Amino acid sequence: MKKLLFLVFVTAFFACEAQIPNKEYQINTAVKAAPPEKQAEATVLGYNEDGDLLTLREGKNEMICVADDPNKEGFQVVCYHQDLVPFMKRGEELRKEGKKPDEIFKIREEEAKSGALKMPENPSTLHVLYGGEGKINAESGELEDTKLRYVVYIPFATAESTGLPIRPLVPGGPWIMNPGTHRAHIMVSPEN
Repeated sequence: MKKLLFLVFVTAFFACEAQIPNKEYQINTAVKAAPPEKQAEATVLGYNEDGDLLTLREGKNEMICVADDPNKEGFQVVCYHQDLVPFMKRGEELRKEGKKPDEIFKIREEEAKSGALKMPENPSTLHVLYGGEGKINAESGELEDTKLRYVVYIPFATAESTGLPIRPLVPGGPWIMNPGTHRAHIMVSPEN
């Protein structure tokens, strides 16, 4: 009986630990969020066995792609323009410090306004591929059951400066989120 309980405990313990996919899988799935013509030369960040984010592949273009975080529920890979690197890195640093989302927003807002955090001078896009389980169709090579959302960062833009509404007017329609802040961005989401 003790052996059976030990076996159940060990099985449950390892079932809770996140499995880190191999490097090739992380690269192949991460780049799926980028436009097809950008995928082959994008830089790819992914995770090692300790769960640390590191560079899996150096790129030759302006896109940075990030593999799915195996420690988070659901599947999500992202690709973003290199001008968003300071913004993204600062957010990651603050998360590692244990800051909550509202604290991260406030700190980055203050830093962006003071010039300590460099924000993009031009609109910069983040592509988010999410949903499903991250399974690749063997025939098509595409991820199954996923959707693509576009986020175009335009720091400090407003509804008035862009002509965009502050909420989607039609399913999947563009709108501006966080207007007037460092994190102002145009959202374009698929219909649900």
